[in-house]
Amino acid sequence: MNRYVFVMFSVCIFVLQGNLIAQSLKSDVRKQSIDFDWRFSLGENPGAEQVSFSDEKWRKLDLPHDWSIEGPPEHDNPTSVAGGYFPSGIGWYRKSINIPSDWKTKKVGIYFEGVYMNSEVFINGKSLGVYPYGYSSFFYDLSGYLKFGEQNVVAVKVDNSQQNNCRWYSGSGIYRHVWLIATNDVHVDHWGVSITTPEVSTEKAKVVIETLVKNESEKQQKITVTSDIVFKGEIIRSKGSKVTIGANSESKILQEILVDDPKLWSPEIPNLYQASISITNGKSKLDTYDEQFGIRSIAFSTEQGFQLNGETVLLNGGCVHHDNGCLGAAAFDRAEERRVELLKSGGFNAVRTSHNPPSEAFLEACDRLGLLVIDEAFDGWRTQKVPFDYSLYFDEWWQKDLDAMVLRDRNHPSIIMWSTGNEVIERTEDQAIKTGDMLASRVREIDPTRPVTSAMTTWGQGWVRFDSLFSVHDIGGYNYQLLKYSDFDHERVPSRIMVQTESYPINAFPVWNKVNTKSYIIGDFVWTALDYLGESSIGRYYYPGEVHGEHWEGDFWPWHGAYCGDIDIIGWRKPISHYRNMLYNDDEKLYMAVREPNPKDGKIRLTEWAVWPTWESWNWPGYEDQVITVEVISKYPTVRLYLNDQLIGEKPTTMDEEFKALFDVRYNSGELKAVGVEDGREIETYTLNTAGQASKIQLNPDRTSIKADGQDLLFVSVEITDENGRINSNADHDLNFQLEGPATIVGVANANLKSVEPYVGTSKRAWKGRALVVIRSTRTAGDITLVAQSDGLTQSVLKISSDDIQ
Repeated sequence: MNRYVFVMFSVCIFVLQGNLIAQSLKSDVRKQSIDFDWRFSLGENPGAEQVSFSDEKWRKLDLPHDWSIEGPPEHDNPTSVAGGYFPSGIGWYRKSINIPSDWKTKKVGIYFEGVYMNSEVFINGKSLGVYPYGYSSFFYDLSGYLKFGEQNVVAVKVDNSQQNNCRWYSGSGIYRHVWLIATNDVHVDHWGVSITTPEVSTEKAKVVIETLVKNESEKQQKITVTSDIVFKGEIIRSKGSKVTIGANSESKILQEILVDDPKLWSPEIPNLYQASISITNGKSKLDTYDEQFGIRSIAFSTEQGFQLNGETVLLNGGCVHHDNGCLGAAAFDRAEERRVELLKSGGFNAVRTSHNPPSEAFLEACDRLGLLVIDEAFDGWRTQKVPFDYSLYFDEWWQKDLDAMVLRDRNHPSIIMWSTGNEVIERTEDQAIKTGDMLASRVREIDPTRPVTSAMTTWGQGWVRFDSLFSVHDIGGYNYQLLKYSDFDHERVPSRIMVQTESYPINAFPVWNKVNTKSYIIGDFVWTALDYLGESSIGRYYYPGEVHGEHWEGDFWPWHGAYCGDIDIIGWRKPISHYRNMLYNDDEKLYMAVREPNPKDGKIRLTEWAVWPTWESWNWPGYEDQVITVEVISKYPTVRLYLNDQLIGEKPTTMDEEFKALFDVRYNSGELKAVGVEDGREIETYTLNTAGQASKIQLNPDRTSIKADGQDLLFVSVEITDENGRINSNADHDLNFQLEGPATIVGVANANLKSVEPYVGTSKRAWKGRALVVIRSTRTAGDITLVAQSDGLTQSVLKISSDDIQ
């Protein structure tokens, strides 16, 4: 087992005496969370599946939980470069549940949204099965194993000990939600509702609801299936269908409902409807199943590109991995929502879930906030990339995992495309064509309404040879090859629709230019939108004397994450984010940042995914009177640059200049001002001011209150400023945090991916004048006070409230 120490905080949960006390359930609720009051232990723990096993000394916690993030990165951890040097291993979870006596006639199941990985679930000592893939959601029927009116013990063994099994940070544990589902014998099947909108206009839309109803009783059942379409709490349309279902059988009920004056879903206005489906037998209600959906149309062609609701949309996309920075893989709803907010704030309108299905909370946030999605199933197929990856399970599990993704996610209006793989190793072999066709065909069998892609690249194997593999997909996914091959491919295969599924950040302008001018190229997904843990040192820049190399492969410790994102790991938008946003959108026209000067003993070097380190800072002590390069990004015809009201120069920033102007300026402190100029008039200004000595801490919460549900999070940005509130970008003080009230600190971070301080704790060193603290609510309402302190700085006090759930 790896050496590391868990940092534990007080969490407001039930006091446990001896073994677990059982959670009580509501007898009339179909789906109930069982995230709270688990026990956890690292290690083999022989016999931990048995009811009689004593877990008295185990740690008490609530889900979601990722044990890997709780140990700091260490160079000898077997996850190594790919996994960010975080710990892994084997862990056990146990929980006791009182199953109501009146559930004896019900079908009861347990639903895991995600466990990484090789999970084995036990109920009362009996194994329900092993699920290898850590990114799939899965369900077990508990019927036949439960003791009604008594305590039942759920135990879960999680085995993430075989490394390497993933090319990025995976996390370890039950990192997504867990639910108990109880239905009558006659019920809507799990993931049993499909909702499509095959005909859409601004005047009318056809909504098609297909419901799979199961009759698990010994008698024929005569039922009525009623689908209510609800918008903003009001039923606007209903349809009922009378059906007879034989004993121990199932039936698909197809209902077409016309909606007048539909409110269409789009990234700009993400209108959402709900289908409320009920099953009745006479006056008896047997089941109710609610499913959210959106009314929208999608179309793809080489002539019009990607069209949403009849309008061509350029996909300004970014790839993301699944971690939440200092929270690791733990998929808190608020953390997933915040990721979508960050993507939207960076100007993205689309995301690719590289290289696995995301959490349900992430997709729900994409629906609610308006972000288009490529939902991706696998990183690889049959041929391994790393020793213990999905190739070990592919032949046995591909259909179960692919079905799980498509069945679970098919009703999300945000999803516009499915992806079945990424740079599969066997892509030059004939077997890859058969596999690709098999996967795409299975996706289309479940969901014929969306196209299928797979991301491809070449490492010197030639390109034309991939034509056959491209042909079994609906959209050609290009990783890094668009600039080189798109014109060539369009001449050879004019029917191919292309999307760049990965691109280098440094190629933002030429790729945008292709997307903007070639209708058969529907968009770009940069690698990556957000910094992430693992794949350590992708996007790194390095100084003289540091371990060097233009590629990321290799041991560049202490790098433990990838710095290639437009947005860093604490949520700050890097200059490349402003540039990309300006290319694709109209809400930003002027921005300025300063390129970090080369050190006196050599030059800064970049890796393939890196851009030059550039900062919103005019604090460069030690460089007085030396030339520093200032970068101005502008959608104005020209820009002027002033230093302390003295004109440095005026330069064009048209498309010919890629909307950029570089000024060499001799550094002197004061005010640096960029001005956008149009027709000789100064229209807009952007300033950077030299900050004074760091003197105080500023705490900026993303909200002023949180819900007392034990799951809500507050993200607090920490800034070290001078007396005037200007961030001192050179401040690197050690920060200490104290919290009072019904909440806990669950994560601390800075954006320096070479900093190996723990992400779980109450202290963190600032980097570039910034840090982040994440606070989790308990299930108790009350006032919360956060105090931030550091030697030599005036402390900051933040007061927020944790409010009862309405």
